[in-house]
Amino acid sequence: MSTQDERARQQLIDLAAEFYDQFAGGEVPEMTLPTRTKSNIEYDEESGVWVYGDRTSTRSANSVRGARKLLKATYTIDFLARQLEEGRSSTLRELYYLSESWDAEEAAFSDQDESNQLIEDLEIVSEVTREDFHMRPEESGATLMGPLELREQTRRGEREIHCQEDVGEGGYQIPNNPDTIDFLDHDVDFILCVETGGMRDRLVENGFDTDYNALIVHLKGQPARATRRITKRLHDELDLPVVVFTDGDPWSYRIYGSVAYGSIKSAHLSEYLATPEAEFVGIQPADIVEYDLPTDPLADSDVNALESELEDPRFMTDYWTEQIELQLDIGKKAEQQALASRGLDFVTDEYLPTRLHEMGVL
Repeated sequence: MSTQDERARQQLIDLAAEFYDQFAGGEVPEMTLPTRTKSNIEYDEESGVWVYGDRTSTRSANSVRGARKLLKATYTIDFLARQLEEGRSSTLRELYYLSESWDAEEAAFSDQDESNQLIEDLEIVSEVTREDFHMRPEESGATLMGPLELREQTRRGEREIHCQEDVGEGGYQIPNNPDTIDFLDHDVDFILCVETGGMRDRLVENGFDTDYNALIVHLKGQPARATRRITKRLHDELDLPVVVFTDGDPWSYRIYGSVAYGSIKSAHLSEYLATPEAEFVGIQPADIVEYDLPTDPLADSDVNALESELEDPRFMTDYWTEQIELQLDIGKKAEQQALASRGLDFVTDEYLPTRLHEMGVL
């Protein structure tokens, strides 16, 4: 067992021992966690990311519901500790199904959302990430394409890979734990995180990564933790600017927010995952107007989401206030692919170069 695995296992055992000590001392076992709501995130000046505030909630065995939660936590800790000892790994989905085989029927999870949340709870109280628990999500399939050479630790040993020359058009697939990667060499000038597969393919087909020394990161919608982690590492360790290119709607702005500010559900990992220096390149509401892009009308859910973002502390900047209010005013949203209305090369020949020059990236 590696030193890192041993540390993760010990942290879990210490947590279980704390429950036991509470029992032995005649106390009702409990687990205290930060309240995971928008109202309980605050800006950390030192790290430049959004983290949980001081509000907490307690999972206590003083009720049947609370006792069940702690029972499930104890069984999960036991499973994770054995998994680490054996050098195995499993997916979040497998954990949900595995609980059906546990000898205490009450320890089984009712659905995967419950098991996912418990893993997040254990991350917070143990200060160990789920990657170090050897837990992984189902494959996200997110990829990199650009002039970057790296070394990856695999089950078959080390592999050195160039993320243009040694991969196909699909690019290099980001592993579940990007901390197993070493960056060897690069000619990257900036990182371009792209929401949709269609736009990612357009940029690669048009040679944008080659022409502008861009490392194109395909986010695949809401980015997985591995995608956000490798983006942060690339920025911090290689001193590369990060820009995020999404659709022009409130849900896509939250995709940008998860890269730059961190997400509410994983605010305990913001310093590990978020890249606060990341900038938003578009699609901006201002672009919808300036380029007269094909649009769809805002649905009621879009309007509600935009109004919520105006009250979200992560979006309380002059830039975002101006853009969101403009979008509410015009009542429209647009996809990245709407730029194709001006030709298949418009995004790589005109739109992105113009915006990136304006932002000082190019």
